[in-house]
Amino acid sequence: MGNPIYAEIVSKIQEYSTIIIHRHLRPDPDALGSQNGLASLIRQAYPEKKVYVVGENEDSLSYLGSMDSIPDEAYEGALVIVTDTANQPRVSDKRFVKGDYLIKIDHHPNEDPYGDICLVETHSSSSSEIIAKISFSTEGTLPMNAAAARLLYAGIVGDTGRFLYPATTAVTMAIASKLMQFDFSASDISQMMNTNSLKTANLSGFVLQSLTINDVGVASIILSQEILGKFGAVDSDTAPVVPLPGTVEGVLCWGIFVEQPNGTYRCRLRSKGPIINEVAKRHGGGGHPLASGANAKDESEINDIILELEELAIEWQNTH
Repeated sequence: MGNPIYAEIVSKIQEYSTIIIHRHLRPDPDALGSQNGLASLIRQAYPEKKVYVVGENEDSLSYLGSMDSIPDEAYEGALVIVTDTANQPRVSDKRFVKGDYLIKIDHHPNEDPYGDICLVETHSSSSSEIIAKISFSTEGTLPMNAAAARLLYAGIVGDTGRFLYPATTAVTMAIASKLMQFDFSASDISQMMNTNSLKTANLSGFVLQSLTINDVGVASIILSQEILGKFGAVDSDTAPVVPLPGTVEGVLCWGIFVEQPNGTYRCRLRSKGPIINEVAKRHGGGGHPLASGANAKDESEINDIILELEELAIEWQNTH
């Protein structure tokens, strides 16, 4: 479970009096869980330090904490830690480069190895799992507490799809079990993650009714600004619908294409077998082998992405 870099990171945390923690744009539970969980660990272990979390707030995940507003001067002589962010353009709040020392903690493929320390564990389910491992394996220098356990557990649950996705390992389950020994309600976390607004529930029904599924198991749907408007929804409301196509029999991989106000599309790509992150990379994105994001300038590029997914699906079926 241990990694020599863990002790190096804790040593840097001990060295600095100001620590500023960032994560990625459009945060999900793992981004906020790892960011706020790490902040909670540091604040309890070293109450004399100034610890800030920065980035845009996400109202739908307010139960995982809120962000601090800090001046540029706070970065002078500060340690900056970025969690759960594969590449620098995705970091929320671009001031992350203004500190004295930079640490990256992540579990995505390490295609942008930024930072003075770059801890990337692609075998870990989530960045929250990595931070929990740091706490549990560094001999009490960054001891776990109930508030941090709650946040890190939420991050793990979020990025494993409630332990459904293949990234869930025996280590993941062992870490989750250790976190559950602290004083918080795991069922309350699950309930909050499982509760959607009425507009998202209605949008979910639309997605399941309107999904296009071809004969090689590739599903897709375009959520135009017009469709989003009918449900009173915006891009951030679409996150809960992303896993839905995977629950339909016969679907092997899928794309949900969300039109942005400027007419381009945010592409959420998922798979139950074929490796899709190379497709995402070809279209201005990237991510995990089975869960990636990309961008499309128009519907023609969306069609290209769907064709590439079809080729992968056929190849995968021929070899499995």
